[in-house]
Amino acid sequence: MKRFIEGEDRQQVTLLPECLDDYIGEDNPVRVVDAFVEELDLYSLGFEGIEPAATGRPSYHPAVLLKLYIYGYLNRIQSSRRLEREAQRNVELMWLTGRLAPDFKTIADFRHDNGQGIRNVCRRFVILCRELKLFTHAVVAIDGSKFKAVNSRDRNFTPGKIDGRQKQIEQSIQRYLDALETADRTQPAEVEAKTERLQDMIKKLREQMKQLDATKEQLKKEPDEQRSLTDPDARSMLQSGKSTGLVGYNVQTAVDARHHLIVAHEVTNVGHERSQLSKMAKAAGEAMGKTKLQALADRGYFNGTELKACEDAGITTYVPKPMTSNAKAEGRFDKSDFIYIAKDDEYQCPAGQRAIFRFGTIEKSGLKARLYWTSACPNCPLKSQCTPSAYRRIRRWEHEAVLERVQQRLDRKPVAMTLRRCTVEHVFGTLKYWMGWTHFLTRKLEHVGTEMSLHVLAYNLKRVIAILGIARTMKAMRLMAA
Repeated sequence: MKRFIEGEDRQQVTLLPECLDDYIGEDNPVRVVDAFVEELDLYSLGFEGIEPAATGRPSYHPAVLLKLYIYGYLNRIQSSRRLEREAQRNVELMWLTGRLAPDFKTIADFRHDNGQGIRNVCRRFVILCRELKLFTHAVVAIDGSKFKAVNSRDRNFTPGKIDGRQKQIEQSIQRYLDALETADRTQPAEVEAKTERLQDMIKKLREQMKQLDATKEQLKKEPDEQRSLTDPDARSMLQSGKSTGLVGYNVQTAVDARHHLIVAHEVTNVGHERSQLSKMAKAAGEAMGKTKLQALADRGYFNGTELKACEDAGITTYVPKPMTSNAKAEGRFDKSDFIYIAKDDEYQCPAGQRAIFRFGTIEKSGLKARLYWTSACPNCPLKSQCTPSAYRRIRRWEHEAVLERVQQRLDRKPVAMTLRRCTVEHVFGTLKYWMGWTHFLTRKLEHVGTEMSLHVLAYNLKRVIAILGIARTMKAMRLMAA
């Protein structure tokens, strides 16, 4: 082929074969993976099999399998079977593992049996980022996102789902019974076969009804009245802006606002974020080594006790209050229209009247509250815009000042929510893109947490390489153990 670049003859024998290292450039990220794992003390991190057994077949060193997994998650190869194939044909993996090619069962068992060690490696990398002074701005954005589990919606049961399914079955049975009745009246020559088929379908549907009744009884023993058959820890959760639920896990992350590094994460099977703020903020502060921290979160995290816990821990929060007032929705005055006068412990209503303290109470949630109202309500000219009841009662939590300070901070810094969205939203988009917009590969909360730690480790590693470059990152790896 003239005038084309030609390749080498496949049958040509070279006198001096190239070294495998020649195929891996100095700026190849695989060298960072190798340097990082080589400097880790895998025994102290909790990995099994560091000391080989005296008898039996020799095993693979945990460092080899850890390198294999980190490389896989860096390159969107999470399946153990795919990693097995890549180890046999991928030059980078040949270099990384020394041409070792473990079978898929060995690879999968390593992830299954070393969950704690893998999670500790993820934390160790965050500590390395802290030592590299990448967390100079003590600002994090906290958010959660729903990730699919391996469990499908059809194999997840709740009382509502069972009631809906039983209703559909009853309608199907009635439809088949009507068809049977029609067949009996017409009596054509071929009706016998059709009748047997309809009776068989009715029998199967009635068996399904019995199974659903048994499942409904079993749900009463579950703490949240849910049961998943494929992944017992997966839960049905509502998705924001969608009418359908998702069977999966709620992944919480705290992301550094400067370099967009994930400083803390946790996988939960709770479908809401109301109880997650203080836990994630404290974990982020500990990981970053900061005693003072600013935490940005969306409306789903607004919870009085959580905000107070953050304030007590020295964490400054920026969380907008959710708009849940029926009064505002119906065109009446909201609680925010009533001005609290602290020195008198009274509220001033929109009509200029003073609502005084009447008595204290304990809410259903266990929180202590104080109730206020004014005696001028029955004759107030603005009563129709205020309340349909005889008096407009105002409830004030005993630590309401905490919520007022949060709102004041947010009013002074309106860009906080924009910063939160720009910081954390793209992280979840990136992780789901790497996963292929599909479900977790593992089952149960513990193993899903391990899988998520590998995703987070790969994400942070790629971010640090982009920030520092290959040379500086490798230098930092070598200094890590010094």
